Parts: sequence; C-alpha cells; structure tokens
Amino acid sequence: MGIEFAQLQRGQAPAWDREHDETLVCLDVHQETHDVKSFTFASPEGKRFNFEAGQYFLFDFPTDTEREARCYSISSSPHRTNAFTVTVKRVAGGKVSNWLHDNMKAGMTVKGQGPLGHFIRPKSRGKKLLLLSGGSGITPVMSITRDLADSYEPADIVFLHAARTPLDLIFRNELAYLASRMRGLRLQFLPETVLGELHWPGLTGRISPEFLKLAVPDIAERVVMCCGPAPFMAAARSITAALGVPPSNYIEESFDTAVIDEPGLDVEVQPPGKVYQVEFTKQKRTLEVSSDQTVLAAAKKGSVRLPSSCSNGVCGTCKSKLVSGSVEMNHNGGIRQREIDAGLFLPCCSKPLSDLVVER
Repeated sequence: MGIEFAQLQRGQAPAWDREHDETLVCLDVHQETHDVKSFTFASPEGKRFNFEAGQYFLFDFPTDTEREARCYSISSSPHRTNAFTVTVKRVAGGKVSNWLHDNMKAGMTVKGQGPLGHFIRPKSRGKKLLLLSGGSGITPVMSITRDLADSYEPADIVFLHAARTPLDLIFRNELAYLASRMRGLRLQFLPETVLGELHWPGLTGRISPEFLKLAVPDIAERVVMCCGPAPFMAAARSITAALGVPPSNYIEESFDTAVIDEPGLDVEVQPPGKVYQVEFTKQKRTLEVSSDQTVLAAAKKGSVRLPSSCSNGVCGTCKSKLVSGSVEMNHNGGIRQREIDAGLFLPCCSKPLSDLVVER
C-alpha cells in the first residue's frame, strides 16, 4: 500500500477527520526496551494528523479470538503531522499488548479513532512544569516534551520518570539527548532497583515526599502533569498535594490502559431512583438498574462482563449496541455522532430512561 507523501506537501495534504476516517496503516515498529515497542501509524491517503501533545487514539484490534478496543497515548510530536506513534508495553496476560508485540508489522492496517483526550498542558507562557510519569505512563508526557523541543518554545520543565530498573527506562537515551540540548529541561530518573546496571549515578526507590522535596524543591510553583499506573498516580496526587501543589495545578491522565474489566472502577453511592430492566442479550442476563446508576456500574455489581477502561465517557472501550430503550448519555468524546445515530452508546456514562435491551 503506497502512501505518496512526496506528492502531498504539508500545506496541500487533506486533514484526518476523526468523525469519518478510521483506517490506519502501520509504517514502522521499533523496539524501545526489552518489553516496550513503538508503533507508527499513518493514513493510507496521506492525510495530516492534527493533535495536541498528551492526547490518545482509540484502536480496534483484530486479535486472535475477537476484535478488542484499547486506548493508547500518542508518544510522538504533534509537529510531525504525516504520522503518529504510540508506545506499548507488553503486559503479562494482556490480550492486546501481546498481540501487538507478536503480530503488528509495517504494512498492516487497523481501525482507529482520534485524537481524543484532555491531558493537555496549559498554554500560558511562563508556566513551570513537572512531568511526572511511571512505567509506560511516560508516553503522553514524552509527546509533550517532543512538542516543546520541536517548537523551540522557552520552557522550565522537570521531567521525573520512575521505573522498575534502569533497563525499563523508556526513551532513556533520547531524553538524555534532549536534556543536553534543551536549556529548560531537567531530567530525573528513579528506578526502584539498579538490577542490570553496574554503576547507577542517582537515587533509587519509589516516589515519596522526601524524594520530591529533594528533586523538585520548587514543586509548589509548578503545574504537575502525571501519568502512570493507578497506584502511582494515587501516590503522586497525595504527595504533591501535601507539598503545596493546589488541585488546579495537578493534571492527570483520566484512564489506565492497563486496567480492563477491573471490579470497582465505577462505584456510585446515591439514593435509589426509578428502577428499569436492562437485558444483556449475548450473556442472557437481565438486571434491575436504577435511573441514578450508569449501566456499566450496575453491570459490574451484577457480574455482567463489559469491557471498560476510563469509566467516564472518554475512551470508548465499553461502546455497545442499544437494541431498544433510551438513555441519558454524558460522554467526553469517546463516541462519534454517527455511531450514536447507528444505535451505539457508552454504558459507562449512560443512565437508563426506560427499560433497555443491550447487545452484550
């Protein structure tokens, strides 16, 4: 499949339309670490991608057993509009991450929707940043750093990345290079142990109030952008608040792509409203769902299996066919209008207005 980028100059190439375009072709697969790969995708028609650093794409992957939807943050710079890259860690037992690592090759096509998400740095000049990431959560903040490097925008950034070992430090060499060239970038790595590294020059362990006070003494003056596993973000949220970072200056990614179908993601404690019957046709189950509950919350409590990730209408992982009935849906970009018109809805952010029949 040829992509005639030479004939499509930046100003002439049409733009990718997130409402109608969905086919992506893989251009390249790059091994970042022993268990992390970067996958670069483009439009087969050579369309340009307009996205903000920190956003993500929702993919529909044809795995060995069935199609699976997953969200992956963009790790590349938004200034490189002909293609974008996502960086994926192989997760033990992970259906999609293992399929990607084992099967995705240049020339293959997949379905994708985006860009999506609101994990975007404040545009006000003079804002001092702390980019705080753990594990594969480095991907959106790496996009932000590449964005600033490509734009030559004056910046005051502390980039603090935590990982299990030095061998797990994604983008380690590139970040060291950027820190040597960007006057306003200060780099901090924090591995838990030094396994595999003979001479480690810095500290080891996990993030703590003591470490952050030492590494970022002016942390209370910075906008903190945090992404990583849920326990890492919970610790970061608590520690930065204790060190004086106001809630308005703390921004975190709103979904954890490593958590799929985890019980308790959508917990609601509200007075009961009107009760409706919700039938899940493929699982041959019917539940009573209150008008004050989301369909996903009730399904999880009733042990009905629905794929989910963000639980707030952002990622689209739980997208389902609404065969009959009506809902009140308050989504955050995880579903297209044409999909809604076709009868799809997001159970995670939808409350029943009548009895429902759901194709799940």
